[in-house]
Amino acid sequence: MNDREVAEYLLANPDFFAEHAEMLATIRLANPHGKAAVSLQERQMDMLRDKNKHLERRLAELLRYGHENDSIAAKFSRWTTRVMSERDPHALPRTIANGLRDIFDVPQAALRVWDVADPYAHAEFARHVGEEVRIFANSLATPYCGANTGFEAAQWLAPAVAAVPSAPAAQDENAPAEEAAAPSTGSIALLALRDPEAAVDASAFGLLVMGSPDTRRFHDGMATDFLTQIGALASAALSRLLPR
Repeated sequence: MNDREVAEYLLANPDFFAEHAEMLATIRLANPHGKAAVSLQERQMDMLRDKNKHLERRLAELLRYGHENDSIAAKFSRWTTRVMSERDPHALPRTIANGLRDIFDVPQAALRVWDVADPYAHAEFARHVGEEVRIFANSLATPYCGANTGFEAAQWLAPAVAAVPSAPAAQDENAPAEEAAAPSTGSIALLALRDPEAAVDASAFGLLVMGSPDTRRFHDGMATDFLTQIGALASAALSRLLPR
């Protein structure tokens, strides 16, 4: 009999060692942790211990993820409350962005809304947005997360305080803050803003931008469930700025 036939026989006869229990103590196997041979029973115990350690590590990992999700959910609830409590439509975009920075510890956050109603046409958040940005926002079915490769929208972000170096003497003090923002934004998240009552593929009316000097803060492998919820709530709140 070859190895395969022996294995197939033992699988087909699971009671073999129960009927020949004396063999368990005589079978010697190589010890993966040393040179000495061990019995089949000892090897089984080692395998069970290794399996238990793996399960313990997996359980600890799941518990960590659970605690992280609980923390994010609590922050989302606080941010939602702050946004819903804002009664001034003119202040709403600032409240949304500031809440993301304060509550979620996002170093940079900004947004733009276009095609707004006349009372908001000259507001800071309604400043002109290029056609490329609008086209890109329309193409976003899910949040974009990844490296800042020179996105125009990244220029809306104010530099993160911790990441802004002291200005050299030759630097133009009158240079726009937007120009200084780009080098300090290593990774970015972009969320299209859409009318919550419109179709899923409806055109976007704005773009929410979050950035960080840390190139790993927003990456293409991260989960976007909470970002999607943030985008949905921001869209619902900001839809009051649109013409009726």
